[in-house]
Amino acid sequence: MEIGISTFLETTPDPVTGEVISHAERLRNAVEEIVLADQVGLDVYGIGEHHRADYAGTSPAVVLAAAAARTKRIRLSSAVTVLSSDDPVRVYQAFSTLDGISNGRAEIMAGRGSFIESFPLFGYSLDDYDELFDEKLELLLAIRSSEKVTWSGRHRPAINNLGVYPRSVQSPLPVWIASGGTAQSAVRAGMLGLPIAFAIIGGMPESFAPLVALYKEAAARAGHDPDKLEIATHSHGFVGETTVQAADLFFPSTQAQMNVIGRERGWGQNYTRATYDTARSLRGALYVGDPEYVAEKIILLRNNLGVTRFFLHINVGTMPHLEVMRAIELLGTRVAPIVRKELARNEAKK
Repeated sequence: MEIGISTFLETTPDPVTGEVISHAERLRNAVEEIVLADQVGLDVYGIGEHHRADYAGTSPAVVLAAAAARTKRIRLSSAVTVLSSDDPVRVYQAFSTLDGISNGRAEIMAGRGSFIESFPLFGYSLDDYDELFDEKLELLLAIRSSEKVTWSGRHRPAINNLGVYPRSVQSPLPVWIASGGTAQSAVRAGMLGLPIAFAIIGGMPESFAPLVALYKEAAARAGHDPDKLEIATHSHGFVGETTVQAADLFFPSTQAQMNVIGRERGWGQNYTRATYDTARSLRGALYVGDPEYVAEKIILLRNNLGVTRFFLHINVGTMPHLEVMRAIELLGTRVAPIVRKELARNEAKK
């Protein structure tokens, strides 16, 4: 089981001081985080694409490439690439370039986008939300499977036997489907035989078991071996020296950001400490606590959903860089070894 970090490169106001970190500083901090994650033995680092003032991650491949030359083992992924509003040719080229710089460690996590600011920015209509993704995913997969591409669709000019370069080191370049938890996404990924990543940011992770089953059933019907497919989850969380410390450190920024998103999406602005504490219970979707507790929650997730990769999303809102770095260190040096040891013990029993 792989364990890693995901981030949207938040540049929200600090909930304590009110200060706003610059985009430039947040980008430099991200490179430091990736280098540290590699050093402490984490498996993957993913950056989500957003196009708004409170996030700096408009170009994940560029940030990941900056870290690629300073790292040796960690895999480097988008989390996610908003494929619907991008050009699949350019997406492939960006990540095949990253794949070359990192010598085969790049991945694309493709999604339709839960944030929609990129659609008007790049001239796309939300009326075409689903069709855009289907069409562009088809083209992306065609590009990664063949050097020369012939393709036509409604939302992009046709390609007639043209080459797309550079080619990736990995063959094929890994493409994941990102899902917020819809049956449609699970079935699509299964039918295509692609790995899937579920964003689990509320409720109980175990409730995603029917979607995992649906994904595997669709894969089997399409002739893929479901036992060979990878399943990832992405959840908010933070690791501290003690559970009380972790909970207290992570709450202010989480509350501030969840209230912003709640206001934007009509959920209301009432993210309370009680809501937060319930979510960080053993069966909740927040992975906040000391290393032993976070490891216990990850092991439970593995047992319930059979996941092969876990992304801890640090941070939700802005937190001091040194605290984020310490959480990454604890995830790599203390949480991951507990999880790996327990999973190895379980495998030995089989």
